[in-house]
Amino acid sequence: MKIFLFVMLLIIMNIAASYFYTRFDFTKDKRFTLHPKSKAVLAKAHHQITITVFLDGELPAAFRRLQRSATDLLNDYKANSSVKIKVVFTDPISGLAQQEQDTVLNNLYRIGIEPTNLNIKNDAGFTQKTIFPMAIVQAGDRQIAVKLLQNLDAGGNYEDNINNSIQNLEYVFTSAIKKVSTGENPRIGFTEGNGEPSDLFLSDAMKSLSDSYEVGRVDLNQISKQGLDKLKILFIAKPQHEFSEAVKYKINYFVMNGGRVVWSIDQVSASLDSLQGKGEQLAFNNKLNLDDMLFMYGARVNYNLVADLNCAEIPVTMNGGSQRDIQMAPWIYYPVLIPDTSNNMVRNIDGVKTEFLSTVDTIGVKGVRKTTILRTSPYHLVYNTPKLLSLGIVAEAPDQKLYSNTPQNAAVLLEGVFPSVFANRAVPAGITENYSVTGQSKKTKMIVIGDGDIFLNQVSSRDGSVFPLGFDRYTQRNFGNKAFLLNVADYLSSDDNLIELRNKEVKVRLLDKQLLRQSKTKWQFINLILPLLLLISFAIFQHYYRKYKYAR
Repeated sequence: MKIFLFVMLLIIMNIAASYFYTRFDFTKDKRFTLHPKSKAVLAKAHHQITITVFLDGELPAAFRRLQRSATDLLNDYKANSSVKIKVVFTDPISGLAQQEQDTVLNNLYRIGIEPTNLNIKNDAGFTQKTIFPMAIVQAGDRQIAVKLLQNLDAGGNYEDNINNSIQNLEYVFTSAIKKVSTGENPRIGFTEGNGEPSDLFLSDAMKSLSDSYEVGRVDLNQISKQGLDKLKILFIAKPQHEFSEAVKYKINYFVMNGGRVVWSIDQVSASLDSLQGKGEQLAFNNKLNLDDMLFMYGARVNYNLVADLNCAEIPVTMNGGSQRDIQMAPWIYYPVLIPDTSNNMVRNIDGVKTEFLSTVDTIGVKGVRKTTILRTSPYHLVYNTPKLLSLGIVAEAPDQKLYSNTPQNAAVLLEGVFPSVFANRAVPAGITENYSVTGQSKKTKMIVIGDGDIFLNQVSSRDGSVFPLGFDRYTQRNFGNKAFLLNVADYLSSDDNLIELRNKEVKVRLLDKQLLRQSKTKWQFINLILPLLLLISFAIFQHYYRKYKYAR
């Protein structure tokens, strides 16, 4: 009777488990617990959600780990959602002939699903396998492609990128679910028309953002009121020419209507290319005609240059030698900024590389809250400009006493209700539409950065190819510029603050491969031979024990 009751209890428990999903998270980093932001997004969903994950079939070990993490996370989504979530794992080209595979690949590419080709080592050498570390999230008649494999760390190793991808899974899925459920698809514009860099230098920034936003260039001299109304964020990155009053009027209108602006400004004109060609260069002040706007909004980008011992390196020719004498040397005018870890926007990101940085001050403006998000290291010196720069400084040992100072602000976040720059002023010449500018803005946000190069990628001088944003081709080091860009866009585009999901940290305890190779024989012996020896020893002991026991 007891056995029957026990079996019945097991059956009931299994039936209940098929209807009610739950698990207990005993991990230190709470990797198996959904963030409250994700639960809030799932609670607001009104249509059935279908998630198709293209990670299936025979996969390398690292991608199986990514697949398992996605499976666990999506099961949590299903358990916490107010609507039905259907999850499908599939390999879209499994079992297809080559011609059929080409057709499927083309169809997938049209909806944003891009394959990744891997070289997998086997007994015969290497074989190439095409996998799809992506997913489609669909609700109603809306769908969005989701990239599961992140490549924020171009200089990192394979395992690091997989780990970064696992950490980022909850953000990419929750963000996609929110967009297909609400229909939101924010537009981001990078300005042009005032000497800003070409698309080539902004290529990786726009491509990275295009995974989650509609991104394009915006000519402030030509854009209409209707065009401004469609934008959510305006990136003003490294302008070189003076802004007209008409263009400033349009920017002010955009801010008054709740638009978000990122000011990435070079107040001082300096170029490493000119320095490497001449050895010296006079760094002089730019005339952008933006000081009055920034002052009214609560910030000031100063006319100075920061020299910081916490800096990036540049290639220099030593002793006037040939190409073979080129060495990497610290360049104090390329400060690596330190994120303020108390702010969600920059938590858990690496140092951010800048070029010819100026400091940023905040101005007391009623109704505007100021937060420092990036600052210099304590080991810096600020020079007023104009200033003569020389490459010869790389050969000099800096005086540590001179460079010990209080960290300076390099990027600030402004939030609140901003006053209008054009209140009680005449409409500038060149404005032909009725913009109806109010005296103060809707509640909005903006970021002011004292460097124009912070969102620019490097470009190969040989073939014009583009390097990932934040990746230094000379030192092979990856800085936090891309992560900073993505966090800035996430923070400014939404009031839900889903950026907290991007900062979720999951530590994957990987085996030390070097130690594993060194200890391979030992552990093979422990796992294979030792159990057999123990079994044989036990059998011998049992034999003689029984012989001794029953011989009496």
